[in-house]
Amino acid sequence: MLKIENVSKTFNLGTVNEKKILDNLNLELNEGDFVTIIGGNGAGKSTVLNLIAGVFPIDSGRIILDGIDVSLYAEHKRSRLIGRVFQDPMMGTAADMEIAENLAMANRRGKKRSIKWGVTKGEKEFFIEKLRTLELGLETRLHTKVGLLSGGQRQALTLLMATLQRPNLLLLDEHTAALDPKTAKKVLELTNEIVISQNITTFMVTHNMRDAINYGNRLIMMHEGKIIFDIRGEEKQKLTIKDLLEMFENAVGEEMNDDAVLLAKNN
Repeated sequence: MLKIENVSKTFNLGTVNEKKILDNLNLELNEGDFVTIIGGNGAGKSTVLNLIAGVFPIDSGRIILDGIDVSLYAEHKRSRLIGRVFQDPMMGTAADMEIAENLAMANRRGKKRSIKWGVTKGEKEFFIEKLRTLELGLETRLHTKVGLLSGGQRQALTLLMATLQRPNLLLLDEHTAALDPKTAKKVLELTNEIVISQNITTFMVTHNMRDAINYGNRLIMMHEGKIIFDIRGEEKQKLTIKDLLEMFENAVGEEMNDDAVLLAKNN
């Protein structure tokens, strides 16, 4: 479903602030893979997602999505193939528009548009059915402005919007990091249900080692722009946080010292 071939990225090239983030990165995701990515700050996790989404251009290499070379595609053109949920619950939705209007925009992604606007009766019935699966009571609030929702409700809505038209690839960039633990757990459970039920190939960046272990069928750890290990199947199921920390230390020759990761390990 996704091939990243020899992809490199350097920011601030030719300046005193030049920093190589990725150097000849290679990665392949199969159809239906649910991959969690973990690593310290500056490891390159979010940069990989941004390069896949087209936020930044790659310096070299290729990105192939479902057989299509999207390396030179603009971000808006890739959005037809990719669903994305950001860390900030305020992103991904239009605060001044109703829940139904936000869902209508998501439902019409990649389809031919006309000058006619409005949510049809059929769409409303479809949206109510989908919102009911979130179990947040939003199915009775179709005409509520999204800006009035809580962070957790808004993030759950963004997740639904990102998967309403099943994407070829779903990118989750620490999408529960800004939520309280109880709400984060609910959103993660919803994520898992949607990804598994629709068999969506998914990339989830997280700082939380427990979440990286508990969700998905593959776990990738990055360090200084490189993949230092890629664990899947039965080996992943047996993983513990202690194992992850020891594997990191053995791979890079030093202990994990990223506060965000270490603090999240007990959550």
